[in-house]
Amino acid sequence: MTTHREPLDSVLETVGETPLVRVQAAPEAVPVYAKLESFNPGASIKDRIGVYICERLLERGDLAPGGRIIEPTAGNTGIGMALAAGQLGLEATFVVPERFSVEKQDLMAALGAEIVNTPTEEGMGRAIDRAHELAEARENAVVPQQFATPLNAEAHYETTGPEIYDALDGEVGAVVMGCGTAGTLMGVARYVLEREPEAHVVAVEPEGSTFSAALGHNPETGDYATEGIGTHDVSRNELFDPELVDEVASVPDRRSHAEVQRLAREEGHLVASSAGAASVAAVETAEAIRDGAVDAPHDAVVTVFPDSGERYLSKNIYGSFSEWEA
Repeated sequence: MTTHREPLDSVLETVGETPLVRVQAAPEAVPVYAKLESFNPGASIKDRIGVYICERLLERGDLAPGGRIIEPTAGNTGIGMALAAGQLGLEATFVVPERFSVEKQDLMAALGAEIVNTPTEEGMGRAIDRAHELAEARENAVVPQQFATPLNAEAHYETTGPEIYDALDGEVGAVVMGCGTAGTLMGVARYVLEREPEAHVVAVEPEGSTFSAALGHNPETGDYATEGIGTHDVSRNELFDPELVDEVASVPDRRSHAEVQRLAREEGHLVASSAGAASVAAVETAEAIRDGAVDAPHDAVVTVFPDSGERYLSKNIYGSFSEWEA
């Protein structure tokens, strides 16, 4: 399936305009719609920021032609940026914690990127620091820093938000999306709230993550297997604006994993754990709206399924919970 009816000059022109599909498990009175971002050419939502950030850096002169992008990433941002860099005449280096998906790292390398691994136990914090160290040692190198650059959220304000809003004719009651960098939620929420101030906004994280601390809660920090969302240090997630968020939903790994398998088996969605968490939280939000526990201006909830489950086959995402979380 494609929304493009004319021949295109570049793969970059295929980024965005992904399908918005109803989640069948949601209550009929309050439907949930998921944006299927695996339809992007790099098979994830991060293609959007990869193209947007690289183009803006070149336009602004922050990076000269032929320069190098150096980015800390769990993988999908690297794939999106590598895709863009290759078409825009840039080089790319990505700093990735070792435990993250082998498939993602292989795909970044296939797109011509250099991969630098950091110890798993030191998390994304060490990956961020290492990226800056590498950039300081090279000429014409920039760390866009997806966790901090406003261009991340701006990409979603300019693309994902309008696509969702227009597809639902502006009748968006709640926005429920996973938070990793928080760029997707912040960009979409800002776009929707400017047009529908009463929309309910929910940030989704794995249980053990600490985004809720920014809303004045005292979450218990712990390990989690869900990839692509969550944080152990919200101060590093500079894009997260708690003033745009009504609540934070913390979803246990076990529920996210079960939902991944349900979505595949019952609805034909081959998605990953971040989508499983988003689906659980979005359906719960829809039920709360239906039951009157949450006020929303419209009876529709929107979420995002960020990528494909095929990227996590080596981690047994469709196996037992114990196999996957190991």
